[in-house]
Amino acid sequence: MHQLILLRHAKAAPQAEGQSDHDRALTETGREAARRVGAAMRRAGLAPEVVLVSTATRTQQTLEGLEDATVWDEWPNIDQLPQLYMATPPQILNTLRDLPETVRSAIVIGHNPGLHELALSLAGESRADATLARIDAGYPTASLSEFLVTSSWRQLGPGTSSLKRFLLAKDLA
Repeated sequence: MHQLILLRHAKAAPQAEGQSDHDRALTETGREAARRVGAAMRRAGLAPEVVLVSTATRTQQTLEGLEDATVWDEWPNIDQLPQLYMATPPQILNTLRDLPETVRSAIVIGHNPGLHELALSLAGESRADATLARIDAGYPTASLSEFLVTSSWRQLGPGTSSLKRFLLAKDLA
């Protein structure tokens, strides 16, 4: 069994004139939200071995917020992947399917709409309760979903995992 965590980047500043979307930085509110999510991960014992993170500034800074909250007792393997920038669910799945089976736990730090759509797809019919309804309603910045994956990484897809938790940074104040 594997653990998969999907984390949308924290709140970023609007795109400034002449600035690329890729280079948008977190706001101070976003930085604080990333630290709160990191602290919640720490309390819940969520310490993935592998971090797959988009190369966008806002995702890199979200990872820094997690690091500020000292989520990891042992430093994880961090892969900064350009293909995760604005990735679709199939692109994210393809990246995850390449993980070695020895990896027990991984986190993807990325963007919407890809993460939201992937979370809905993976949750599928596994939960017909308020948690799934909250994901269905949206996947705001600094949202985290945790899945228990019952298949190999290579077979990851709908019906191969169950939703364990969904956290919103605004609920962690």
